[in-house]
Amino acid sequence: MDLRTRIAAALKAAMKNKEPERLGTLRLINAAIKDRDIALRGDGAEDGVGDGEVLSILGRMVKQRQESARAYEEGGRLDLAEHERAEIAVIEAFLPRQLNDTEVAAAIDKAIARQEADSIRDMGKVMAALKADYAGRMDFGQVGPMVRQRLAG
Repeated sequence: MDLRTRIAAALKAAMKNKEPERLGTLRLINAAIKDRDIALRGDGAEDGVGDGEVLSILGRMVKQRQESARAYEEGGRLDLAEHERAEIAVIEAFLPRQLNDTEVAAAIDKAIARQEADSIRDMGKVMAALKADYAGRMDFGQVGPMVRQRLAG
């Protein structure tokens, strides 16, 4: 079952079970996906986004909410921070399991070997390979410096 179908099914279930918080978050997810579909239609892609793009949309949504929760905590608005965390939990239910540090290191080594990367100039190829294989499963903001360090050292 693709991600769109899973999200639609969860949306219907949230409506039936009268879960307004979950329903609101699922509607936000649908809106973000539809926004991306519309943007791609302008570029000539009629099929809309695939699962890989949906995973990156969900990843961005989680990251935005984490930043908001942190800002709310710093501002003393714990109620709003808790709401953001509840939305994160709903969104993360559709994301694959995140890789741990050991698995990330192994994935980086594998991508470097597969791309035959030997200098910092090959970083783009390595990152592209990682994004293709591990979309939604690792934080590429943290992975980038790790790849750079491996290629420089």
